[in-house]
Amino acid sequence: MGSAKHPRKWGELVRCRSRLDDSGVVRVVLPDGTALPVEDPDLDTELSKLLGRQVSVSGVVPEHSRLERAVPEYEGGVPDVVRESATVDATGESITTGGVAPGTFFDFGRVHLVTTAALDRMRSVYPAGDFDARRFRPNLVVDTLGEPGFPEDDWVGSRLRVGEALFRVLVPTPRCVIPTLGHDELPPDPGLMRAVAREHRIPVFDLGRLSCLGVYLDVQPDSSASRALTWSYGPVGALSRVRGLPASTCEFPGVPVEVCTRCALGWCPSGGSDE
Repeated sequence: MGSAKHPRKWGELVRCRSRLDDSGVVRVVLPDGTALPVEDPDLDTELSKLLGRQVSVSGVVPEHSRLERAVPEYEGGVPDVVRESATVDATGESITTGGVAPGTFFDFGRVHLVTTAALDRMRSVYPAGDFDARRFRPNLVVDTLGEPGFPEDDWVGSRLRVGEALFRVLVPTPRCVIPTLGHDELPPDPGLMRAVAREHRIPVFDLGRLSCLGVYLDVQPDSSASRALTWSYGPVGALSRVRGLPASTCEFPGVPVEVCTRCALGWCPSGGSDE
Protein backbone atom coordinates (compact mmCIF):
# COMPACT_ATOMS: atom_id res chain seq x y z
CA MET A 1 0.00 0.00 0.00
CA GLY A 2 1.42 3.37 -1.00
CA SER A 3 2.03 5.83 1.85
CA ALA A 4 4.13 8.98 2.14
CA LYS A 5 5.38 7.55 5.43
CA HIS A 6 8.05 6.21 3.06
CA PRO A 7 8.79 9.52 1.32
CA ARG A 8 11.57 8.37 -0.99
CA LYS A 9 9.18 5.88 -2.58
CA TRP A 10 5.77 7.49 -2.17
CA GLY A 11 6.45 11.13 -1.25
CA GLU A 12 4.76 12.52 -4.37
CA LEU A 13 1.42 11.39 -2.96
CA VAL A 14 1.54 14.34 -0.53
CA ARG A 15 1.13 16.64 -3.54
CA CYS A 16 -2.14 14.98 -4.59
CA ARG A 17 -5.55 15.98 -3.27
CA SER A 18 -9.04 14.49 -3.16
CA ARG A 19 -12.17 16.38 -4.12
CA LEU A 20 -15.89 15.64 -4.05
CA ASP A 21 -17.59 17.41 -6.95
CA ASP A 22 -21.19 18.65 -7.09
CA SER A 23 -22.41 15.37 -8.59
CA GLY A 24 -20.95 13.34 -5.71
CA VAL A 25 -18.03 11.95 -7.72
CA VAL A 26 -14.73 11.57 -5.85
CA ARG A 27 -11.80 12.89 -7.86
CA VAL A 28 -8.05 12.82 -7.30
CA VAL A 29 -6.39 16.14 -8.09
CA LEU A 30 -2.84 15.62 -9.38
CA PRO A 31 -0.03 18.13 -8.81
CA ASP A 32 -0.56 19.65 -12.27
CA GLY A 33 -4.22 20.36 -11.46
CA THR A 34 -5.68 17.46 -13.45
CA ALA A 35 -8.71 16.04 -11.60
CA LEU A 36 -9.70 12.48 -12.48
CA PRO A 37 -12.51 10.32 -11.04
CA VAL A 38 -11.24 7.44 -8.94
CA GLU A 39 -12.92 4.98 -11.35
CA ASP A 40 -11.09 6.43 -14.38
CA PRO A 41 -8.36 4.02 -15.62
CA ASP A 42 -6.37 7.09 -16.72
CA LEU A 43 -5.87 7.86 -13.02
CA ASP A 44 -3.82 4.67 -12.61
CA THR A 45 -1.72 5.68 -15.59
CA GLU A 46 -1.09 9.21 -14.35
CA LEU A 47 -0.28 8.12 -10.81
CA SER A 48 2.13 5.51 -12.14
CA LYS A 49 3.94 8.23 -14.09
CA LEU A 50 4.04 10.50 -11.05
CA LEU A 51 5.41 7.79 -8.74
CA GLY A 52 7.71 6.09 -11.23
CA ARG A 53 6.22 2.66 -10.63
CA GLN A 54 3.09 0.76 -11.62
CA VAL A 55 0.21 1.49 -9.23
CA SER A 56 -3.57 1.28 -9.22
CA VAL A 57 -6.30 2.89 -7.14
CA SER A 58 -8.60 0.57 -5.22
CA GLY A 59 -11.70 1.18 -3.14
CA VAL A 60 -11.37 -2.25 -1.55
CA VAL A 61 -8.73 -3.00 1.05
CA PRO A 62 -6.64 -5.92 -0.27
CA GLU A 63 -6.12 -8.83 2.06
CA HIS A 64 -2.80 -8.91 3.90
CA SER A 65 -2.08 -5.26 3.02
CA ARG A 66 1.33 -4.02 4.10
CA LEU A 67 2.51 -0.47 4.67
CA GLU A 68 6.11 0.77 4.60
CA ARG A 69 7.43 3.42 6.98
CA ALA A 70 10.77 5.21 6.94
CA VAL A 71 12.67 4.88 10.21
CA PRO A 72 13.54 8.37 11.49
CA GLU A 73 16.90 9.08 13.07
CA TYR A 74 15.49 10.85 16.13
CA GLU A 75 14.62 8.86 19.26
CA GLY A 76 10.99 7.95 19.76
CA GLY A 77 10.21 7.92 16.05
CA VAL A 78 9.52 4.18 16.19
CA PRO A 79 9.59 1.66 19.06
CA ASP A 80 13.08 0.38 19.74
CA VAL A 81 12.06 -3.21 19.01
CA VAL A 82 10.75 -2.11 15.60
CA ARG A 83 13.91 -0.11 14.84
CA GLU A 84 15.96 -3.24 15.44
CA SER A 85 13.97 -5.08 12.75
CA ALA A 86 14.37 -2.39 10.09
CA THR A 87 15.82 -3.20 6.67
CA VAL A 88 17.26 -1.05 3.88
CA ASP A 89 15.24 -1.20 0.66
CA ALA A 90 16.13 -0.43 -2.95
CA THR A 91 15.75 3.33 -2.38
CA GLY A 92 18.49 3.23 0.27
CA GLU A 93 15.99 4.07 3.02
CA SER A 94 15.85 2.22 6.32
CA ILE A 95 12.24 1.06 6.59
CA THR A 96 9.88 -1.10 8.58
CA THR A 97 6.90 -2.92 7.11
CA GLY A 98 3.69 -3.58 9.00
CA GLY A 99 0.00 -4.23 8.61
CA VAL A 100 -2.94 -1.85 8.53
CA ALA A 101 -6.04 -1.59 10.69
CA PRO A 102 -8.48 -4.31 9.58
CA GLY A 103 -10.79 -3.22 6.80
CA THR A 104 -9.16 0.21 6.42
CA PHE A 105 -6.41 2.01 4.56
CA PHE A 106 -5.08 3.39 7.87
CA ASP A 107 -2.15 2.08 9.88
CA PHE A 108 -4.09 2.64 13.11
CA GLY A 109 -6.58 5.41 13.91
CA ARG A 110 -9.52 6.25 11.68
CA VAL A 111 -9.76 9.83 13.00
CA HIS A 112 -6.95 12.11 14.14
CA LEU A 113 -7.17 15.20 16.37
CA VAL A 114 -4.63 17.85 17.32
CA THR A 115 -5.05 20.80 19.68
CA THR A 116 -3.99 24.42 19.38
CA ALA A 117 -2.36 24.01 22.81
CA ALA A 118 0.04 21.34 21.56
CA LEU A 119 0.91 23.34 18.44
CA ASP A 120 1.50 26.49 20.51
CA ARG A 121 3.71 24.56 22.93
CA MET A 122 5.87 23.29 20.08
CA ARG A 123 6.14 26.78 18.58
CA SER A 124 7.46 28.01 21.93
CA VAL A 125 10.21 25.36 22.11
CA TYR A 126 11.14 25.47 18.42
CA PRO A 127 10.43 29.04 17.20
CA ALA A 128 12.21 28.45 13.90
CA GLY A 129 9.66 25.79 12.92
CA ASP A 130 6.29 26.35 11.32
CA PHE A 131 3.88 24.16 13.28
CA ASP A 132 1.03 24.65 10.85
CA ALA A 133 -1.68 22.09 11.64
CA ARG A 134 -1.68 20.93 8.01
CA ARG A 135 1.69 19.28 8.53
CA PHE A 136 0.08 16.83 10.95
CA ARG A 137 -2.87 16.04 8.65
CA PRO A 138 -5.58 15.99 11.34
CA ASN A 139 -9.29 15.50 10.77
CA LEU A 140 -10.03 17.84 13.68
CA VAL A 141 -8.18 20.83 15.15
CA VAL A 142 -9.46 21.73 18.62
CA ASP A 143 -9.05 25.26 19.93
CA THR A 144 -8.31 24.73 23.63
CA LEU A 145 -8.81 28.42 24.43
CA GLY A 146 -5.35 29.13 25.78
CA GLU A 147 -4.95 25.92 27.80
CA PRO A 148 -1.21 25.14 28.05
CA GLY A 149 0.82 22.06 27.21
CA PHE A 150 -0.65 18.89 25.76
CA PRO A 151 -4.14 18.60 27.30
CA GLU A 152 -5.19 15.88 24.85
CA ASP A 153 -2.88 13.42 26.64
CA ASP A 154 -5.40 13.37 29.50
CA TRP A 155 -8.35 12.65 27.22
CA VAL A 156 -7.41 9.02 26.50
CA GLY A 157 -10.40 6.85 27.37
CA SER A 158 -12.78 9.79 27.21
CA ARG A 159 -15.54 10.39 24.70
CA LEU A 160 -15.83 13.52 22.56
CA ARG A 161 -18.88 14.82 20.77
CA VAL A 162 -18.53 16.96 17.63
CA GLY A 163 -21.96 17.93 16.37
CA GLU A 164 -23.88 14.65 16.16
CA ALA A 165 -20.74 12.49 15.96
CA LEU A 166 -19.40 10.69 19.02
CA PHE A 167 -15.77 9.60 19.32
CA ARG A 168 -13.67 7.74 21.85
CA VAL A 169 -10.08 8.88 22.42
CA LEU A 170 -7.84 5.85 21.92
CA VAL A 171 -4.19 6.78 22.31
CA PRO A 172 -1.66 9.58 21.73
CA THR A 173 -0.51 9.77 18.10
CA PRO A 174 3.09 8.63 17.51
CA ARG A 175 4.48 10.79 14.73
CA CYS A 176 6.20 9.57 11.59
CA VAL A 177 8.25 11.66 9.14
CA ILE A 178 5.26 13.18 7.31
CA PRO A 179 5.16 16.47 9.32
CA THR A 180 8.72 17.16 8.16
CA LEU A 181 7.80 17.00 4.46
CA GLY A 182 6.71 19.92 2.29
CA HIS A 183 2.95 20.55 2.37
CA ASP A 184 1.46 22.98 -0.15
CA GLU A 185 3.48 26.18 0.34
CA LEU A 186 5.09 24.88 3.56
CA PRO A 187 8.73 23.85 2.99
CA PRO A 188 10.33 20.67 4.33
CA ASP A 189 11.66 20.98 7.88
CA PRO A 190 13.38 17.95 9.46
CA GLY A 191 13.80 19.91 12.68
CA LEU A 192 10.09 19.74 13.50
CA MET A 193 10.05 16.14 14.61
CA ARG A 194 13.40 16.41 16.35
CA ALA A 195 11.77 19.13 18.46
CA VAL A 196 8.74 16.94 19.19
CA ALA A 197 11.08 14.09 20.14
CA ARG A 198 12.91 16.35 22.62
CA GLU A 199 9.76 17.87 24.10
CA HIS A 200 7.08 15.19 24.10
CA ARG A 201 8.05 11.53 24.24
CA ILE A 202 5.40 9.66 26.22
CA PRO A 203 4.42 6.01 26.83
CA VAL A 204 2.22 4.44 24.16
CA PHE A 205 0.77 1.01 24.95
CA ASP A 206 3.74 -1.28 25.69
CA LEU A 207 5.85 0.23 22.90
CA GLY A 208 7.93 2.53 25.09
CA ARG A 209 8.17 6.32 25.02
CA LEU A 210 7.34 7.64 21.54
CA SER A 211 7.33 11.12 20.00
CA CYS A 212 3.65 12.11 20.00
CA LEU A 213 1.47 15.03 19.02
CA GLY A 214 -2.31 14.69 18.90
CA VAL A 215 -4.57 11.72 19.62
CA TYR A 216 -6.29 9.01 17.61
CA LEU A 217 -10.07 8.68 17.84
CA ASP A 218 -12.52 5.91 17.08
CA VAL A 219 -16.09 6.56 15.93
CA GLN A 220 -18.66 5.41 18.48
CA PRO A 221 -21.94 3.85 17.32
CA ASP A 222 -24.16 5.37 20.02
CA SER A 223 -24.42 8.99 18.91
CA SER A 224 -27.22 9.64 21.41
CA ALA A 225 -24.98 9.23 24.49
CA SER A 226 -24.89 12.36 26.65
CA ARG A 227 -21.85 11.78 28.88
CA ALA A 228 -19.21 13.11 26.51
CA LEU A 229 -16.95 16.10 26.10
CA THR A 230 -18.73 18.41 23.65
CA TRP A 231 -17.32 20.84 21.12
CA SER A 232 -18.74 23.50 18.84
CA TYR A 233 -17.48 24.79 15.51
CA GLY A 234 -15.58 28.04 15.75
CA PRO A 235 -13.73 30.31 13.30
CA VAL A 236 -11.54 28.89 10.55
CA GLY A 237 -12.92 25.39 11.00
CA ALA A 238 -11.46 24.99 14.48
CA LEU A 239 -13.45 23.58 17.37
CA SER A 240 -13.99 25.09 20.80
CA ARG A 241 -14.89 23.24 24.00
CA VAL A 242 -18.31 24.20 25.36
CA ARG A 243 -19.31 21.59 27.95
CA GLY A 244 -18.84 17.98 28.90
CA LEU A 245 -17.69 15.08 30.99
CA PRO A 246 -15.41 12.20 30.03
CA ALA A 247 -16.61 8.62 29.89
CA SER A 248 -15.28 7.73 33.35
CA THR A 249 -17.87 7.52 36.15
CA CYS A 250 -18.37 10.58 38.34
CA GLU A 251 -17.24 10.10 41.96
CA PHE A 252 -20.48 11.70 43.18
CA PRO A 253 -23.48 9.92 41.61
CA GLY A 254 -26.35 12.27 40.94
CA VAL A 255 -24.23 15.42 40.72
CA PRO A 256 -25.25 17.35 37.58
CA VAL A 257 -22.69 17.30 34.78
CA GLU A 258 -22.65 21.09 34.72
CA VAL A 259 -21.14 21.34 38.22
CA CYS A 260 -19.04 18.17 38.45
CA THR A 261 -15.29 18.80 38.36
CA ARG A 262 -14.05 15.38 39.52
CA CYS A 263 -13.30 14.02 36.11
CA ALA A 264 -10.24 12.66 34.39
CA LEU A 265 -9.67 15.92 32.54
CA GLY A 266 -9.46 18.01 35.69
CA TRP A 267 -11.58 20.89 34.46
CA CYS A 268 -15.17 22.07 34.76
CA PRO A 269 -17.04 24.00 32.07
CA SER A 270 -18.96 25.92 34.72
CA GLY A 271 -15.76 27.04 36.44
CA GLY A 272 -16.92 25.45 39.69
CA SER A 273 -14.81 23.97 42.48
CA ASP A 274 -14.48 20.47 43.90
CA GLU A 275 -16.93 21.41 46.64
